[in-house]
Amino acid sequence: MNSIPLLGAGTYRLKDGAGYDSVKTSLEAGFRHIDTAQIYGNEEEVGQAIADSSIPREDVFLTTKVWIDNFAKEKFAPSVQESLQKLKTDYIDLLLIHWPLKDDEVPMEEYLPELKALKDSGLVRHIGVSNFTNAQLGKAIDILGDGEIYTNQVEVHPYLQNHKVVDFCEANGVIVTGYMPFAYGDVLQDETIQAIAKEHDVSPAQVVLAWMRQNEFVTIPSSTKKANIESNLHSEKVTLTESDMEKIATLDRDHRLASPSFAPDWD
Repeated sequence: MNSIPLLGAGTYRLKDGAGYDSVKTSLEAGFRHIDTAQIYGNEEEVGQAIADSSIPREDVFLTTKVWIDNFAKEKFAPSVQESLQKLKTDYIDLLLIHWPLKDDEVPMEEYLPELKALKDSGLVRHIGVSNFTNAQLGKAIDILGDGEIYTNQVEVHPYLQNHKVVDFCEANGVIVTGYMPFAYGDVLQDETIQAIAKEHDVSPAQVVLAWMRQNEFVTIPSSTKKANIESNLHSEKVTLTESDMEKIATLDRDHRLASPSFAPDWD
């Protein structure tokens, strides 16, 4: 599979059997986009679930991410080889830099060419970044050249619409992948979201995922429950009105949930 499906199945915090079961159930339900990362500690389970499914590997868009401890030149490619072994595959559809380094201990000029070299070798189909600010993304584009960075994966949901980053990505031809679309469930409790859901006779989660899709964001909700996984997939049949979209646009409140101590200074 060459292009990234707008809706994928995330695996953050899903360890051991939960990670395996979630991916297997997602694939059986119809998902064809799976997102993991070295730091999640579940690449083996994700790879086994894909291998055990009846879905051909080429029909699954698989993303993983290089952790900050592996940015040094001598560690970068070996860490990705280890990911390939764990994932039981000979290529990765999308490889991301998981977080930018706040202290530049390893400069972008060192690790980004390592990322591109893996793409040039054929082990990786697409490359991108995650949690990069506009300044960092601009620098990355300068280093690698136009058209190399496929996506910037950042936190996006109705309570954190991240307009500056979204606009910069769109201006530079970079796909926005929005993680944590439900904000750990916070936006699902929102009265406006619930009212729109009631009007369409769908779930609040389906409203949020439809909003993401209609904004042309890729998104990667995670779940361990079959009913929720199937419901998330069925959001592709939900179409929000222009009025619905305008109402959700008013919910933005800079409600950021992913901001660890090593996070950059956000836009």
